[in-house]
Amino acid sequence: MRELRATLEVLREDGREEPPSPGAGLARIGELTERARAAGITLSVHVAGDERTVPEDVDRTAYRIVQEALTNVARHAGRARTAVRLGYTARSLTVAVVDEGPCPPGTSITPGTGLTGMRERVAALGGTLVAAPRPEGGFAVHAELPLTLPLPRTVSVR
Repeated sequence: MRELRATLEVLREDGREEPPSPGAGLARIGELTERARAAGITLSVHVAGDERTVPEDVDRTAYRIVQEALTNVARHAGRARTAVRLGYTARSLTVAVVDEGPCPPGTSITPGTGLTGMRERVAALGGTLVAAPRPEGGFAVHAELPLTLPLPRTVSVR
């Protein structure tokens, strides 16, 4: 248990909810992945599309998704081979974290605070999130984050 806590602390930095500014978000993804590797996770990072600056909320959310997904890998999948993928398009940023851990296909997952927090952050941006066991085993987190924020809903009062 001490080793697991130490691994989680390495991934979560000092327990802060949000990465510190300035330089928060994807600019720090290299530091995050190096900490995960130092904790024993076999990790690869792939970037597709033209890497560029994205809105601050999207940037911070993308970082937190990767951070929480890697924490879950350390907690539930040990040192499973894991891939982090970022995909940039004109309209969205895709974030995927896929592990080859011991989660069998069809396993029922009870979302904890990490997955719930990811869902809430993604929903607030008008994006989508799928977090589920993979058909071939392991677990995948896949988020699609729009690069333009959703328009606020208007309510008519009569």
